[in-house]
Amino acid sequence: MAAIGFSRPPFRADHVGSLLRPKALREAFRAWGGKGGEPAALVAAQEAAIRGVVALQESAGLKVVTDGEFRRSSYWGRFVARCEGFDIKPAIFKFRDDAGHEAQFTATYAVGKLQRTRPLATDEFEYLSKVASVTAKITMPAPSTMHFYRCADFADPAVYRDREPFFADLAQIYREEIRDLARAGCRYLQLDEVAVAMLCDPQIRAQVAAAGQDPDALIDTYVAAINAAVAEAPADMAIGVHMCRGNFRGRYLSAGGYEEVAERFFQNCNVSHFLLEYDTARAGDFRPLRFVPRNKGVVLGLISSKTPQLETIEDLQRRSDEAARCIDLDRLGIGPQCGFASTAAGNPLTEADEIAKLRLVVAAARAIWG
Repeated sequence: MAAIGFSRPPFRADHVGSLLRPKALREAFRAWGGKGGEPAALVAAQEAAIRGVVALQESAGLKVVTDGEFRRSSYWGRFVARCEGFDIKPAIFKFRDDAGHEAQFTATYAVGKLQRTRPLATDEFEYLSKVASVTAKITMPAPSTMHFYRCADFADPAVYRDREPFFADLAQIYREEIRDLARAGCRYLQLDEVAVAMLCDPQIRAQVAAAGQDPDALIDTYVAAINAAVAEAPADMAIGVHMCRGNFRGRYLSAGGYEEVAERFFQNCNVSHFLLEYDTARAGDFRPLRFVPRNKGVVLGLISSKTPQLETIEDLQRRSDEAARCIDLDRLGIGPQCGFASTAAGNPLTEADEIAKLRLVVAAARAIWG
């Protein structure tokens, strides 16, 4: 296990978690069809793919690896499926791209009291840690994931009329899972936070207000939900929050810089660092980084996981220097802005593109920090 320092990210070269599923794994998921349970053929395909993707990450020079989220059909799907009390309904938001194309997606809806009756990600960590020779990182959806995509209509009112008891039960689920992860040896946990990043977008804020919700009050609710979730995590567990504007086959959910939420979110979240999207102008400039407290770090997501175009080390150095005008360079790391496959379908890149991007992350970190 690498030494964890909390005034900066635990690794200069990091990545968000999901990686492109190989063909054999995609076929195994299709054959399974989400029928329930996890048949032996699917588990065998997952474990073979995980061994391969760990070797891929280590060969790229990364000192922190994930299992590619290869046991999941989406970044939040397995977590939700393994919790008691959730159903799935349409989300009120839509993915879009620069050409104006839109795509619908789904959201959680609570139909019963939320409970954790089995591991949500601990089993993922246990296998990953056996096959990795470097630090194993586990990702989980942030608590807001289970609320924001349907906004006010997040639960059957007969079960959760108000959001406070909903988030209290959800926090207990996270605390139980993090406790078991810690006992299994996990010392790097990442929470994927989409809602707060979306609340940087004026159009999304207007849509939320039209649904009868106060965007600023939601930010405070989601910060409190993160803090409640990680309240019992061990002191030596690095906890990063990845802020994401949506990532589905290269599409996104929102735009807008972090200025709207930066001071409250960066200062009030009880985590060690943030993994931030900075791959396009949609993310705004680096000025919001001035609000990151001195005991927290940032992984700059300067490398795009949505396009095969390969960035240059010179450009990554230049942008890192720009960021260092707002936050000490020593408190920074570098990585892609998001995963390569938040859903099983993946982004429009090849595995060769993905490998080139991961190697670039490592090379850029060496060039910038030595």
